[in-house]
Amino acid sequence: MLGQIQRESEIMGFEMASDSLTGALLRTLAASKPAGQFLELGTGTGIATAWIFDGMDQDSRLVTVDNDDKVVSIAKKYLGYDRRLTFYLEDGSLLLERFTDRQFDLIFADAWPGKYSHLEQALELLKVSGLYVIDDMLPQPNWPEGHAAKVDQLVRQLENRSDLKITKMNWSTGVIIATKIKDLKGASHATIEMQPENEAVG
Repeated sequence: MLGQIQRESEIMGFEMASDSLTGALLRTLAASKPAGQFLELGTGTGIATAWIFDGMDQDSRLVTVDNDDKVVSIAKKYLGYDRRLTFYLEDGSLLLERFTDRQFDLIFADAWPGKYSHLEQALELLKVSGLYVIDDMLPQPNWPEGHAAKVDQLVRQLENRSDLKITKMNWSTGVIIATKIKDLKGASHATIEMQPENEAVG
């Protein structure tokens, strides 16, 4: 399944998928959450989705969202049969604003919403002891001018939060894993919303 998704992604020219190192990590983290509730922000063609799936047990559920029907069609082709997966075709920011009554054991934020914007909304959906995962924190060749400063700003925001314990990994494309240690819902955080760039970056 993963190989088929990767081949179709290459044919399409989709170059924004998470690499196999990040995928293997996501599979391991998903396996640590039996009957887990998972959220992926940025389905893409479904490569990371497939890795998460491989770690899930039969009682787990995964919600994944993306606003690009063309790339998501590949994910649906190979993964859409499984009742454990729910696709949303919309901007992730709209889903985060709507899912105020949901809680997740793991959130993989691989899109602008939930990472560079709507960070607070994403973290409010994370259970205590839940995991928040992002990649592409090391310099990438597709970064537009000025993106490095946004990455630095995001890292500082995560480091300064009292409700998270984070690990910055100089591995793969640069992964950060955060564990939520307490619920500060309603508390004030100095979260800065960053303007989307012309090029999509994870």
